[in-house]
Amino acid sequence: MEGSVRVRGPLSVVSVGVVRYLGVCWRWSIAVGFGVYLCSGGWRFIDTAARTIRRDVSGLWVLIRVKFLVRRHLRERSTIPSIFSERVALHPDKPALVEEATGEVWSFSELDQRSDAVGRWALEQGWRSGDVVAVFMEGRPLMVALWLGLAKVGVEAALINFNLRKDSLLHCVEVSGAQGMVFGAELVDAVVEISGCLAGCMKLFCTGSLPAGSLPSELPVQDLDLQLANTPQTPPPVSHNKDRLFYIYTSGTTGLPKAAIVVHSRFYRISAFGYYSFKLRPDDVIYTCLPLYHSAGNIMGVGQCLVHGLTVVIRRKFSASRFWDDCIRYNCTVVQYIGEICRYLLSQPVRPSEANHCVRVAIGNGLRPNVWEAFAKRFGMKQIGEFYGATECNCSIANLDGKMGACGFNSVILPNIYPIRLLRVEEENMELIRDREGLCIPCRPGEPGVLVGRIIQQDPLRRFDGYANQEATNKKIIHNVFQKGDSAYLSGDLMVMDRLGYIYFRDRSGDTFRWRGENVSTTEVEGILSGLLNQTDVAVYGVSIPGHLHYWGES
Repeated sequence: MEGSVRVRGPLSVVSVGVVRYLGVCWRWSIAVGFGVYLCSGGWRFIDTAARTIRRDVSGLWVLIRVKFLVRRHLRERSTIPSIFSERVALHPDKPALVEEATGEVWSFSELDQRSDAVGRWALEQGWRSGDVVAVFMEGRPLMVALWLGLAKVGVEAALINFNLRKDSLLHCVEVSGAQGMVFGAELVDAVVEISGCLAGCMKLFCTGSLPAGSLPSELPVQDLDLQLANTPQTPPPVSHNKDRLFYIYTSGTTGLPKAAIVVHSRFYRISAFGYYSFKLRPDDVIYTCLPLYHSAGNIMGVGQCLVHGLTVVIRRKFSASRFWDDCIRYNCTVVQYIGEICRYLLSQPVRPSEANHCVRVAIGNGLRPNVWEAFAKRFGMKQIGEFYGATECNCSIANLDGKMGACGFNSVILPNIYPIRLLRVEEENMELIRDREGLCIPCRPGEPGVLVGRIIQQDPLRRFDGYANQEATNKKIIHNVFQKGDSAYLSGDLMVMDRLGYIYFRDRSGDTFRWRGENVSTTEVEGILSGLLNQTDVAVYGVSIPGHLHYWGES
């Protein structure tokens, strides 16, 4: 489309000049030029503009609002704790977080005070700005208070997947450089398994009631709940750490998970992206059963509470039978999903409660077109907020107008406003195809390609912060993409864009497969099987399983 526009424009201008040179009046010369423009394919451009202008204007408005908000916070040197303190001042008694398991409600002031206690407790442990503490527990308000309180004193949390065990768990703790670890009592067995391999200086703290005899006598574990109860809930000294907030682990396409760096500006950018894209409101109540160790639950979900003042209901684990009952109980207006959640809800028998909720928006990703239509129709969902994004990426996109099956779009009329592209690759090995000048080649409509986003470190919407491991960071950056000397973030995800600019997920590159909402490394599975089977050579690859999603990387 871009190349065609570059050809049609000059051709039309030349036509006007030639006809005018022959003595034809300006009015007819312009008419001839316009006719040449239409006959050379310009009618397609006009048709596309007419069909997408409303969507593109909406997207531009979202982009402007997000960029304005992010630039304001950067100018004011805001952090997530300082932004949250503004919300506390506005409505201290409003419910901030609700724990579904206990029904306990934390107001904004209570969350603020508990996180203050966490900050003071962290300083008492001798931790200072730049230190790291691993957080390993199922989702609950305390988990939010922990990383928020640590951030108040500049200590960075490493949010670890509570499904990990043994080598994978140990890897995540070690790669973060954590000096301490806070874990939930429900995960004590997993911690005991790796305790012998942890550094001797590692401090361990547990929250919740431990079963009798679950801890070896030689393992020093301190009672976090008791210590926090005896810590003053007064503001700790303000940290000067304005950069790193916490780490979230993403799938390693060639091995173990990578610790993605989340800075303060990335947190409020992602939360603002969701807030404005899907037209959320301050009085909305969000229901999330997604894990808080991922950005979807913790930033896109809980971020709406901390940055925009919404109430968030947290359920530790998804329950298909209780989903709509929970939404009714807490008057939820927004729910979060992954594709499998919607499929499981559809497989449930029809019950009266599913028609009595007040949910108007479902936000998430991985929803197949056939499930999309059935889900929206059966549960009366007014809006499906499908989006694409990774914790560390700079090429997030969103479906603003409900185009079924699309995870987002990029304007065909003004593509350079948001510099993301699909680039041609060899699908067998996902190697980028380059032209004679060594630059990457953009895909045509309908042609599959890998999604990339141009990196501009000075632009908060275009920067790439990378991972704790520099080698992993370098592998995600490609050079000489749009022009000589530039660089871009390589998503590794194969997508297709239609002629109107709607983008559809096709496949995930690398040696990974998707299972129950998690990206799984085949290399990691091979290593485990090799040890169990005592075999040197083991090959693992994803296959399609009947009854399970394969769209959006599901296997």
